[in-house]
Amino acid sequence: MPLTSDICGVVPIAPTPFHPDGRIDETSLDRMVDYFEGVGVDGLTILGQLGEAGKLDHAEGIAVARRVIGRTTRPVIVGVTAPGFAAMRSLAHEVMEIGAAGVMVAPPNSLRTDDQVAGYFRNAAEALGPDVPFVLQDYPLTFSVVMTPSVIRRIVTENPTCVMLKHEDWPGLEKITTLRGYEAEGSMRRIAILVGNGGLFLDFEAERGVDGANTGYAFPEMLVDVVRLTKAGRRDEAHDLFDAHLPYLRYEQQQGPLGLAVRKYVFMRRGIFASDAQRKPSQALSAVAKEEVEYLLARLARTDERARLPR
Repeated sequence: MPLTSDICGVVPIAPTPFHPDGRIDETSLDRMVDYFEGVGVDGLTILGQLGEAGKLDHAEGIAVARRVIGRTTRPVIVGVTAPGFAAMRSLAHEVMEIGAAGVMVAPPNSLRTDDQVAGYFRNAAEALGPDVPFVLQDYPLTFSVVMTPSVIRRIVTENPTCVMLKHEDWPGLEKITTLRGYEAEGSMRRIAILVGNGGLFLDFEAERGVDGANTGYAFPEMLVDVVRLTKAGRRDEAHDLFDAHLPYLRYEQQQGPLGLAVRKYVFMRRGIFASDAQRKPSQALSAVAKEEVEYLLARLARTDERARLPR
């Protein structure tokens, strides 16, 4: 089914597993999809920044999408950000034909004014066409593009196929409140808001009215439970669980290839990936960094038994 503004819960951003020689590890890819389903996620996002999409060629990206879509019953969102609209349209239509629920689009870092930002997404929506729902990714820390609440409202108003915002502004709690205020006053139609940043601010973002998380944390079961507990009004339980994960979550949220290296290392330690390999350019964890991760994981396991790792 096509993605709609009703999407909610946890839709993790999936990394792409590789063999040490750089080939895509299809067995680990299958195991990851099964693991995500097993912990109760509500969808999957593939071929994003975390999935090292820029390091895959077109055929590899389609192969990954086909394999994931064919293995899960959950909606799959596919990152289709590209230098030009022709490539974006081609990839989007191809993945939609094989069963994707929607696509994710991030802005190029050349955009500076509100008019430029709104114009870019108007052109992107036109290129994608009326049958391709898309997720608007707002991540100024990485893309260097600032989207004010008013320009997000403009994009949503001008483009009916924009059904979800991936909110990754930092700090961004007041932005969430402003956007939900627009909806309450009737000046913006309701869209889903799912948050990123590794879930670093999910404890309060969930209370500000977001619908869930669309991010790549190594323990998505925690994200699932924090969203569930918050919706049930069990505030202290949600915060207690989040607080237990926060020291490791903060370490994993280091920007660039190092954060991905940490996440892949933990996926390997959890038995989900056979290897923590990244495609070059990449950054491997040093022996000291691995010791720090192991220390944080050991501390986490004392309060959340699901984090216990095999020796």
